[in-house]
Amino acid sequence: MRLDKFLSNMGIVSRRELKNYIKKGQVTVNGHAVLSSDIQINETQDEVVFCGEKISYSKNIYIMLNKPAGYLSATEDNRQKTVIDLLDERRKKMELFPVGRLDKDTEGLLLLTNDGELCHKLLSPKYHVNKKYYVESECDIEKDIIVSFREGVYIDGGYKTKPAILEICDDTKKAYLTIREGKFHQVKQMFRSVGNSVVYLERVEFGGLALDRNLKRGEWRFLTESEIEQLHNQTLNRE
Repeated sequence: MRLDKFLSNMGIVSRRELKNYIKKGQVTVNGHAVLSSDIQINETQDEVVFCGEKISYSKNIYIMLNKPAGYLSATEDNRQKTVIDLLDERRKKMELFPVGRLDKDTEGLLLLTNDGELCHKLLSPKYHVNKKYYVESECDIEKDIIVSFREGVYIDGGYKTKPAILEICDDTKKAYLTIREGKFHQVKQMFRSVGNSVVYLERVEFGGLALDRNLKRGEWRFLTESEIEQLHNQTLNRE
């Protein structure tokens, strides 16, 4: 891999900016100052030091974000804030993208990664990947809706949803809903189909991962190795 690509992928510095650091002798490979940004390196074996910091290579990045309301689940937008704006400057350069979407006003668990293959599998209906939401509704949630959601309801376009699990809380305007697909505004549409409406929505689980409650709104952390393995295991069961 070229040195400039390596440092760019790791979110350290852009290819254009790298040349200035090289001129100042602030980039070394295996203890030797480099003279060109396009030299080839072995990203897993060579020791790369940038401004005194050893840079370790990681092919894929996985981040858990506690998304606040008011941010788009997108990588960029000319007029509105996106979830990428919540990252630090280094991670903003890593070309991360959200796994699926949460509505602008929806909060909670959102995964960010640069692993396109895993992202595709987690979102594909061919794999049984659950998404669990905490819901607050305008009206009381009747118990017979549990059966309706389990059997599937019709939403916009005449689409019938796959079986979903509804758990009504003691406060019957609150519930948890687990679905395994991700149609546009699906949770809101499902409640609308039974004569109710959603006033607050938070995703609390995705692919078996629970939202880390130590994360405040807008905060993020890297996934652990066991969490990454768990996500990959979610894509082993296919229809």
